[in-house]
Amino acid sequence: MSRPLLFLDVDGPLNPYAAQPERRPEGYTTIRVPFASRRPLRVWLNPGHGPALLRLGYDLCWATSWMAEANVWIAPVVGLPADLPYVDFGSGLFAERPDGVHWKTAAIVAYAGGRPFAWVDDEQGPADSAYVADRHPAPALLHHVNPRTGLRKGDFTALREFAARLPA
Repeated sequence: MSRPLLFLDVDGPLNPYAAQPERRPEGYTTIRVPFASRRPLRVWLNPGHGPALLRLGYDLCWATSWMAEANVWIAPVVGLPADLPYVDFGSGLFAERPDGVHWKTAAIVAYAGGRPFAWVDDEQGPADSAYVADRHPAPALLHHVNPRTGLRKGDFTALREFAARLPA
């Protein structure tokens, strides 16, 4: 059996955007990402997160509105390969659903193709858990990360434990 997938969101898990705006969290660095029509976006990233994620035993995949841009702006700063695959949300990007399921969920389940996966994000809810349980035949972990703190030691422990419980 192949390794499980780990779907990574950027804003929230890797970029604790909801932290106090004047106080960069300890261990993080600041980058400024230019936007054509706005001032640059401030992003806080922890260079230790990439190596820690790579040690978990997953195949990593971006599941973020950054899509391919995560390889340009995020991967080099956090220490991840600059060629990670990503879920292409296409026309579903930010599309609200009447059933309350997050706009990422269906695309993530489709991308997983029946493989076990963990998804770290700050926006999943009960509707997403139900959707995955109803439509995904393999084990899945929807792991909520606090956008005020980003990934912490306990988050890495939960991901490691989930992967360890999967059949070999």
